[in-house]
Amino acid sequence: QIPIPYPCSNKIYEEAMRKFLTEVEALPNDLTASHFAFGDLFLEDIRAYREEKLNGTGFTPIFPVWGEETTLLAQEMIDSGLRAIITALNPTKVPADFAGRWFDAQLLADLPEDVDPLGENGEFHTCVIDGPMFSSPVAAKPGEIVHREIVSASKDDDDKIHASNTTPPTYVYADVVPL
Repeated sequence: QIPIPYPCSNKIYEEAMRKFLTEVEALPNDLTASHFAFGDLFLEDIRAYREEKLNGTGFTPIFPVWGEETTLLAQEMIDSGLRAIITALNPTKVPADFAGRWFDAQLLADLPEDVDPLGENGEFHTCVIDGPMFSSPVAAKPGEIVHREIVSASKDDDDKIHASNTTPPTYVYADVVPL
C-alpha cells in the first residue's frame, strides 16, 4: 500500500513512491520484487517518466501491453472476467452518468465514438475489483457520485497545486464502497 494524500503535488507523490521503493528493497529476498509492471499503452512521456524514476533503483520497469490496440484489448479484458468500475471521468469527453458504471460490453457500446475504449486519452479511469489475476474478488460496488475540481501540479511546480489562476476543470468521481 502506498498512501497518497489528497491533494497531492508531484513532489509529494514522488516522495511517497521513493519511500515505497526503499521499503520494498528492505524486504527479505523471497518477498521482494525486481520489476514494476505498468499498464501504459501509448503515452511516451509517461513511459519515459516512469523509466527515469526507476533508473538506478535496481527495479526494472516493464510495459506488457505497450502499443496494444485498445478496442481488442478492452474486449479481451471483459471476456477474461475482469470487473471494473468507472471511478473518474472527464465530463467534456464522456457523459457524467457513466461514473459508477461497470466496465462491460454495454459500456463499450455506449461510449461516444471518439472516446478510446480504455480511456487512454484521459477520458476515464477505472478501479478493477475482480479478474483472472485476483485470488478472490474485492467485495465492493459503486458508491456516491461527486463532481470535484481537478487538482494537479506540473512536474516543475513542486508544492504548487494549481499552477495558474484559471478556474480548474471539474471531473466526475464515483466512490468504490465495500459490500
